Amino acid sequence: MKVKICGITNLEDALAAYEAGADALGFVFAEEARKRNRYIDPEAARKIVAQLPPFVVTVAVTVNEPLLRLREYLQFMDRVQLHGEEPPDLVEALGHRAIKVFRPGPGFERCEVDEYGVRHLLVDTYSTADRGGTGATGDWDAARMLVEAGFGVILGGGLNAENVAEAIRAVRPMAVDTSGGVEAEPGKKDHDKLRRFIDAAKTSLA
Repeated sequence: MKVKICGITNLEDALAAYEAGADALGFVFAEEARKRNRYIDPEAARKIVAQLPPFVVTVAVTVNEPLLRLREYLQFMDRVQLHGEEPPDLVEALGHRAIKVFRPGPGFERCEVDEYGVRHLLVDTYSTADRGGTGATGDWDAARMLVEAGFGVILGGGLNAENVAEAIRAVRPMAVDTSGGVEAEPGKKDHDKLRRFIDAAKTSLA
């Protein structure tokens, strides 16, 4: 099971996540993340990425950025995670380096995903107030439906060390994603929670 730790704001947390076994690290460039202290300036993220060991995937988390800006991020990040209302043609232009986020809400149908033509996606919690990072548990049934339809699902939304194994067994995603579930306080990771979350995820199907 692959694990992404999101909301990285400093080198200490990035290295702790890597050493605990994280496969990917997310850096939130969306301004709205400032209210939870999870925003990081892209240049600060670039400096952290430059100090990371090899073989960890780095992800820029964005909301409604123009294609040119996203391509600038991809000069020093491996992937861009698109949390806004980005159109299908923008996602297509980025190819396999884009991770489109879907938040299944009332009346959600698979056709909302089909129009993007993606095979890999992130399923987060639906909210009328926020695009992500709410800490609320998402719709595992909708996520499982997408898995059964053949999509490579990264499952996010309210995951922590206590529920991640249950979530994995219920949904069978290709990866899981957490941010607030491993924090000591907004914007700062709890390294013990990091280790427990990653261990629970990696051993969930053993």
